[in-house]
Amino acid sequence: MIVDPNAWIIALGGGALIGLAATLMLGGSGRVAGISGIVGGLLQPTPGERGWRVAFTVGLVVAGLALAPILPESFSSSGRPLWALVIAGLLVGFGTRLGNGCTSGHGVCGMARFSKRSFAAVGVFLTTGMVVATLLGQLLGGVA
Repeated sequence: MIVDPNAWIIALGGGALIGLAATLMLGGSGRVAGISGIVGGLLQPTPGERGWRVAFTVGLVVAGLALAPILPESFSSSGRPLWALVIAGLLVGFGTRLGNGCTSGHGVCGMARFSKRSFAAVGVFLTTGMVVATLLGQLLGGVA
């Protein structure tokens, strides 16, 4: 696998754009840009809330589709079997409900607002991720 030596610039730019978008959303509408909360609100809509939630979600998909031809390597296959991806997705969804928010909501938005709950959640996310990656790396011979 060849790594682009300028990949950090793309990551920095992406992080800055996420931070800017979260700031604009919070400052402009008073709403937190946590993806699970936004999408979850589509499943149980409150009157007057559906339009902006649909626009936000569609914007995420359209931005990904627009970026795919520019950076196709960002959309490569993980090499994992479909069943493993489905299980991982279900576990993430369960954890998101259990943690009252997703990593983006807690990490970007919650910590920026100095939410104690978000600092605790991010600590749990990071610790769990490190433990699981280490264990899978041991089980799979360093491929995790």
